[in-house]
Amino acid sequence: MTFVAGVLTWMPVFSALVSSIALVMTIINVRIYVRARGASLTSGDSGDARGLREAGSDSPSAAEGRARAASASPVPVVSVCIPARNEERNIAAVVRGALANHGVALEVLVHDDQSTDQTPVILAALCAEDARVRSVPVQPLPAGWNGKQWGCERMGQEARGEWLLFTDADVRITPDCLVRAVAEAKRLNAALLSTVPQQETGTFLERMVVPLIHWMLFSWLPMPRMRTTNDPATSAGCGQFLLVQRAAWLAAGGHAAFRDSMHDGIKLPRNVRRAGFHTDLYDGSDSVSCRMYRSAAETWRGFTKNAYEGLGSPLVLVVFTTLEVLGILLPWIWLPVMMVRGDMPLGPTVLAAFAIAAQLLQRVILARRFGQSFECVVLHPITIMLLVAIQWRSWWLHLTKQRAWRGRTAG
Repeated sequence: MTFVAGVLTWMPVFSALVSSIALVMTIINVRIYVRARGASLTSGDSGDARGLREAGSDSPSAAEGRARAASASPVPVVSVCIPARNEERNIAAVVRGALANHGVALEVLVHDDQSTDQTPVILAALCAEDARVRSVPVQPLPAGWNGKQWGCERMGQEARGEWLLFTDADVRITPDCLVRAVAEAKRLNAALLSTVPQQETGTFLERMVVPLIHWMLFSWLPMPRMRTTNDPATSAGCGQFLLVQRAAWLAAGGHAAFRDSMHDGIKLPRNVRRAGFHTDLYDGSDSVSCRMYRSAAETWRGFTKNAYEGLGSPLVLVVFTTLEVLGILLPWIWLPVMMVRGDMPLGPTVLAAFAIAAQLLQRVILARRFGQSFECVVLHPITIMLLVAIQWRSWWLHLTKQRAWRGRTAG
């Protein structure tokens, strides 16, 4: 047997190792990634909540006084910040869902990023309906800024709350979401708390690709280290739900610190940790949900816009491609090829079969925990092929400066 033939024969050793690590990491992480505990809700309408509703008609000094009084109250003061561009199908639902929350003093800020649909009209009606809703004045997108980060920066600077929730227009939250999330952040001593919402999927490509969010997170993030250190390298977040103390957000440089980024879910937690604060994750799938995309084309564009940035460098891209191709995909190819050749040495064959079994078990655990379609379990190797293609396509878009948010590249 030549050296090359020997290496090819025993490649399942690497696959078995990688698949085992991913499975064990997932088993550990699902025990750490728990749902927020219940929090008692205040009955009726708190004085702080009334103050924020009335602040829309107050003078700036009066509004600041109310905000300071609210900050001293045991009732958490939350500013929900929603960047919106052409969100006529979502904006009313996300705003009303936020307003329905109990147990917090609440304001909802929306930055309408020069929408060309009915978003401005709907937003104006929402502001007239409830004084807690404010439309943040739009300023021209500065050079070098991504539209979403510019909107979040503007809202963060205008917000009156001690807590800021940066969320997307397609996210839906339950009436107890905010009070539970703030309580969980305090329990974990986290200045920033994030969650991956319950992901709703429709089209075939959504069902294949969207569950990869959980697969990547639970396979490779060491959550025990995330929880016990403030190492920026072990931080994580999801841009669909970022709850952060305003003081920590300001100390971390706000969204201005990553103005041209497409991946606030990675950048903001890292910056908050660099500023000396703790960040954490929790399972909010019972109180936060999202239907990100509604077609195969939207899914492809959405994931390719920031998949590379989530990795961070060409070296990391190569490392993950190696893990995904040689560590995950290889046994699915190796076994059929060896069967056709009629050459199935016992040791490598057992290891290849073990790697496949470990991968499937991992996907079953994630599918059951997060309500994912079992299509992505059965078609696991296809989902990994799609992941590799998305990551490399995203790298190309980054290299050629073609990445865009809501149809527009950075200014």
